[in-house]
Amino acid sequence: MKKRKQNQSAQIDAQRRRERRRMRRQDFAQSLCFLSPSLLGVGVFFIIPFGVVVYYSLIDGVGSKNFIGIQNFVRLFQNSAFLMAARNTLHFSVIAVPLAVVLAIVLALMLEARIPMKSQFRTFFLSPMMVPVASVVLIWQVLFNYNGTINEFLMLFGTDKIDWLQSDYCQWVVMILFLWKNLGYNMILFMAGLANIPKELLEVADVEGASETYKFFEIKLRYLSPTVLFVTILSLINSFKVFREVYLLSGDYPYEKLYMLQHFMNNTFRSLDYQKLSAAAVVMAVVMVVLIALLFKVEDWFGKDVEG
Repeated sequence: MKKRKQNQSAQIDAQRRRERRRMRRQDFAQSLCFLSPSLLGVGVFFIIPFGVVVYYSLIDGVGSKNFIGIQNFVRLFQNSAFLMAARNTLHFSVIAVPLAVVLAIVLALMLEARIPMKSQFRTFFLSPMMVPVASVVLIWQVLFNYNGTINEFLMLFGTDKIDWLQSDYCQWVVMILFLWKNLGYNMILFMAGLANIPKELLEVADVEGASETYKFFEIKLRYLSPTVLFVTILSLINSFKVFREVYLLSGDYPYEKLYMLQHFMNNTFRSLDYQKLSAAAVVMAVVMVVLIALLFKVEDWFGKDVEG
């Protein structure tokens, strides 16, 4: 009798396990059906094209299709135009991205405090988001042209005119444009992050006599770490897309220090050198993936105390 009950219990358990497996398979199939349009779109417009780019980077020509391994990458790193574009892009991103993050945090903290004309201050930094890039570039041309407003102002103090876009100051001109265009959006993201910090922690810190520096670095910044990560990645991507502003300011072949990776790719595409273009695109994708992975690792380490 006892053995029969054990057999029945085992059969019931086995039936329940089969039912659970069947339900999991059914849930997976339903989820796959709902996700299939998105998966199809990602596959058709992103994964497959990138696979084609990787394939082109490993052959010697679209017509011959002979596999040559990494020779395209070797030739790419021997190309002086690519090295100059990569150096300029790296220099611009290394300076512009930290400035975009730090200044946005400072602006968000200022707007969190009680300052006069807070609404006007916020509007001033958000207004560039509503202005088309072409209009912003037109303003910059008026300001930084050889006969523009900045030079006319400098001449009042006896300073010679500077051809801003054809001098060593050219990257700073574009950097100011980049910051003015992106600071408002970054500021709003940090304001949202500051609003989500538990007020109880700040109140306890005030009761214990903690300084403002301690509260910022040990409480606010730790809770802001996911926002810092997101804003950094967003600013990094935008710094690689600054080509459109530079192109509108100075065309296909700007001053040497304004020649970015996008210029190199655009000019390579015009010459129909698909192998060089594909190799450059793969290198750029790998660099971006590595940088973003490092940023995630740093954020995971810095913000681990506030998770959960």
